[in-house]
Amino acid sequence: MLLILTSLLVSCKDQIEDVYIVNEPVYLSYGDLRQPLKIADGQEIYQPGKIYFKDNFIFINEYQKGIHVVNNSDPSAPEIVKFIEIPGNVDLAIRDNILYADSYVDLLAIDIADLNDIKEVKRIENAFPYIVPFIENGVVENVDQSKGVITGWRKTERTVPIDEANISYEMYPAYEMDNNFRTLYSANGGAESGMTAGSGTGGSMARFTVWNDYLYAVDSYLLRVFNISQPTDPQLAGEVYAGWNIETLFPYDNKLFLGSTTGMYIYSLAEPSNPQYISAFWHATGCDPVVVEDNLAYVTLRAGNLCGDNLSLLNVIDISDIANPKLLKEYIMDEPYGLGIDNDILFVCDGSSGLKIYNASDPLTIDQNKIIQYEDINAWDVIPLGEVLLMIGSDGFYQYDYSDLQDIKELSVIPVEHLIHQN
Repeated sequence: MLLILTSLLVSCKDQIEDVYIVNEPVYLSYGDLRQPLKIADGQEIYQPGKIYFKDNFIFINEYQKGIHVVNNSDPSAPEIVKFIEIPGNVDLAIRDNILYADSYVDLLAIDIADLNDIKEVKRIENAFPYIVPFIENGVVENVDQSKGVITGWRKTERTVPIDEANISYEMYPAYEMDNNFRTLYSANGGAESGMTAGSGTGGSMARFTVWNDYLYAVDSYLLRVFNISQPTDPQLAGEVYAGWNIETLFPYDNKLFLGSTTGMYIYSLAEPSNPQYISAFWHATGCDPVVVEDNLAYVTLRAGNLCGDNLSLLNVIDISDIANPKLLKEYIMDEPYGLGIDNDILFVCDGSSGLKIYNASDPLTIDQNKIIQYEDINAWDVIPLGEVLLMIGSDGFYQYDYSDLQDIKELSVIPVEHLIHQN
């Protein structure tokens, strides 16, 4: 407990008191959290988070506020057509016409078949652990989970007689939400074309993913498995202790690759309702998304802040022997976040150093084969789609045509609202 301000006060009864400045939780009641879903017309992006792609649509998380639905039938002219208000939303995934999204402690199943009639079809209450938002320093007042979910903090002065043994202020375990913005093609279709069968594609920073009839969701140590064989009626099928400080998950070749601050865990999906541990690759402490192609896994390790080590890296890991992954090569980066791989073309979001695109056909000489670097953007995550790259950054949502690697073109930008006003 960090004591910010303490003073000794003497009353007429010589009562000694302690004066604290505490961080008091601001609650959203469970009743308000579980109000009917609200759908608004398209609106500007303020604080972009994770991205997801399906059919002609891009879904962009507005951090802890909801999801923007973008009609992307023309990538050179994307249009934000709807906003789904979801308190506490950070992650999302889609199966058929059903969008799965977290809402603080709840899991929502949302029917998006008709964008003019978006509706919640199921809510699993308390599907996820109670989250206490990270606060960098200060005294945290005791949390009362019965009051609702915590949406923030309010600094409040407390005067406490020291002889009242029943009064205490303790540091409460906090879940660190590492989000860079506070601290996933068909030629036809339009806004009413709806979704086709199957799942979409998420970025490398995702904590949700769909594989066949299952939705997988990770928190810092548990992998939760939901059966979505009936998409409108998800059912919790099980929980697997997956490791510690798990941050991301990436499905590939009937396996799940989990990124943690200390390593990459590999799980088999041969029995999809009960993922089985195969192996792990341990690395220096750092924030760690993973993508995979063929026999290689690519991992970025970001240093500093809450992430740990002092060196930021790109690791290339040989997974040809899946039971014994080995480091093949590492490259120094500046501030890496998400990444993507498509037919040996590697996309690295290097934070304030921008988007870097490499020819990774020779994993031992990636740093010598940079195709282009976009330095004037703050890049966070990408989804490569064969010819079009989706990229989200703190200053907006970008799309690039990389069908010709000698002439990569920016197709469009949706800037964030606060930067629009600054300009």
